[in-house]
Amino acid sequence: MRHIIIQKILGLLLALFSITLAPPALISFFAKDGALYPFVIALLITFTLGLLLWLPVRNKKEELRLRDGFLVVVLFWTVLGLSGAIPFVLAEHPHMSFTDAVFESLSGLTTTGATVIVGIDNLPISILYYRQQMQWLGGMGIIVLAVAILPMLGIGGMQLYRAETPGPMKDNKLTPRITETAKTLWFLYLGLTIVCFAAYWYYGMTFFDAICHSFSTVATGGFSTHDASIAYFDHTHIEAIAAFFMLVSSVNYSLHFLAWRWRSIKSYIYDSEFIAYISILLTATLVITFYLVSRDVYEGLEVSFRHSFFNVVSMASTTGFTSTNFTTWPSFIPLLLVLIGFAGGSAGSTSGGIKVIRILLLFKQGMREIKRLIHPNAIFPIKLGNKPVSDKIIDSVWGFFATYVAMFTIVLLILMATGMDQVTAFSAVAACINNVGPGLGDVSAHYGDITDTAKWVLSFAMLLGRLEIFTLLVLLSPAFWRS
Repeated sequence: MRHIIIQKILGLLLALFSITLAPPALISFFAKDGALYPFVIALLITFTLGLLLWLPVRNKKEELRLRDGFLVVVLFWTVLGLSGAIPFVLAEHPHMSFTDAVFESLSGLTTTGATVIVGIDNLPISILYYRQQMQWLGGMGIIVLAVAILPMLGIGGMQLYRAETPGPMKDNKLTPRITETAKTLWFLYLGLTIVCFAAYWYYGMTFFDAICHSFSTVATGGFSTHDASIAYFDHTHIEAIAAFFMLVSSVNYSLHFLAWRWRSIKSYIYDSEFIAYISILLTATLVITFYLVSRDVYEGLEVSFRHSFFNVVSMASTTGFTSTNFTTWPSFIPLLLVLIGFAGGSAGSTSGGIKVIRILLLFKQGMREIKRLIHPNAIFPIKLGNKPVSDKIIDSVWGFFATYVAMFTIVLLILMATGMDQVTAFSAVAACINNVGPGLGDVSAHYGDITDTAKWVLSFAMLLGRLEIFTLLVLLSPAFWRS
């Protein structure tokens, strides 16, 4: 383990993260909302700590090895999650315990969107902005992580996506150098954010709300400046804008890059994962719309379709915005929306969940096993498009799915051992490990009433889901620490 390079990287990350505390501090200074000192103190603490880590090793040069990469990725999210909690701990309103502050910080940076805060509308404007900014920065970190970092470590959805999906995206990176890849992704991400902000502002959001909601929409995070989320605005056009950008942001950014580069939509049309994702969204929307109409929940087909489509896209993209309280919808619909979050969005997007490409390969593998029962001696290759997928990739998907189910079950049992009921525990684990946010039962509105133990467990689940499970679990393996 090369501790020097790890220390150097973490020091730089903390120093850079401290700069992001300047905008909310400036907002607090001009708004005079009483939250200036928490941000200034947090900035000084974070910058000083980063400097103390970086200065002793600033002139040291070492290559980052594979094992070091795993540790850096995990420490990146853990350390920044703890650092991001400082303003919440120091602020007078909301005055949060350390546990609540870490939960809120990790929820923001992992774009989960679960909150422990009650009375969001009454928060200081700088705190409101800070929550949204954390999600935006976390979303960009996720894109770089998914597209550029995890594939280099040999794991993640994009690893099997680029290895086996037919079409033009066959290189290990969008551009030859990882720095160029990160730069390209930043431009795409920033461009989507600006367009989303302009659309929100044009259709009636205030300047501040438009900025904040564009941050959490493009990041598929789900934090809002209002307790009622998008339902606060009660505006069809705003809901349509949110749905569109949630959908766009939950699609593989490699496809956006190719579409922009070639000025063509062929990258979407010929992508198996994209077609499967759209099919899931449309099918779920039609099923829920039909059921809402049959039960006379809303007056007319149009309103039923509007709420169905918005909430399906929100849950599938793992954003977690709500246009209405879907937990009161009849019968199986709330559970169906929670289950949609398991699939999540595409690999290489800001979305959480298992990822559609894995669901697609699991489905194809299941169909192949049925055919093998009928024709034991036949050979049935699994294909994405017209290209066969190797058995090694299928094994890795099964390994991920088995580990995912095992970890989900363990976390679920721990939560139930804390006294949480089954519905609340199941939906809370699903919401956090899939980075969705909203749950059912006691966590349908917020997570403030659950125990501190449950909050720490769910914080771990957020990291577990965001880091594609194996990245975190590999650190718990004795083999990892052997020299």
